[in-house]
Amino acid sequence: MKISEKNQVVFYQKMGELFYAVAASDKVVRKQEYDALKNLVQREWSSLDDYKDEFQSDAVYQMEIVFEWFEYEQMNGQDCFDNFAQYYKENKNLFTPGKKQLIWKTVNAIANAFSGKNKSEVIMLSQLLLLMQDD
Repeated sequence: MKISEKNQVVFYQKMGELFYAVAASDKVVRKQEYDALKNLVQREWSSLDDYKDEFQSDAVYQMEIVFEWFEYEQMNGQDCFDNFAQYYKENKNLFTPGKKQLIWKTVNAIANAFSGKNKSEVIMLSQLLLLMQDD
């Protein structure tokens, strides 16, 4: 695997971590939230690039894999967000305006997937907005 492909795999893993963080921000991850992610991965994220993971699968599906794994492990949403924020700060060059728009679209879809946004989700989305505007 080339270095750039490895970086893209890590990028998508961190996206999965962020998307899980939003879903888990209220301490309950619902099927509708995961379904919203899967839908956007299929419709929009999958057309971004053609990077492969070590198994020669589209790297973009790492988002779903990480989301599912973190749900299985019942990871803390805020901890996951904090980890993503650190990655973001260290790799700002990977976050193009187009990717930021798609990230924002995805987190909103996840947060709206079950009965609209709740307070915990709004707080986390606000943290993300502040993070991504800090350029």
